[in-house]
Amino acid sequence: MNTYPIKELQSQDEILEAFPIMNQLRTHLDEATYLDLVQEAQEKDRYKMFALIDQNEIVAVIGFKPMTTLYYGRFVWVCDLVTDSNKRSKGYGEKLLSFVHEWAKENHYESVALSSGLQRHEAHRFYENKMNYDKVSFVFKNNLK
Repeated sequence: MNTYPIKELQSQDEILEAFPIMNQLRTHLDEATYLDLVQEAQEKDRYKMFALIDQNEIVAVIGFKPMTTLYYGRFVWVCDLVTDSNKRSKGYGEKLLSFVHEWAKENHYESVALSSGLQRHEAHRFYENKMNYDKVSFVFKNNLK
């Protein structure tokens, strides 16, 4: 079985290197806004970003933050998970999400949660069937602009 390095992205250059992959998920962001948001989230919200590397190339990226709420207790919220569209179905997403599960356990968090857009049917099958996630709620949003 292949092992792929998973690297935390912390420097500006590392974060920017992941932009082409992340932009496949977060298409509304330009590079400058993306960089600003990642850096602010890292500084203020304990956001962590990791990349899975195959042959010295970033092929998948995950962003998450450890949280505590009354509903979930101590948990990790996965904010972003994307595999390069040309390299899907090779197990990269599973490896990154499993990495977050292990990170959460090692850091004494009780669960991992995420939301996924209603239109992302393939992602839903992945979370439910491959990763054993349960649907536990709907997420609601109110744009204030």
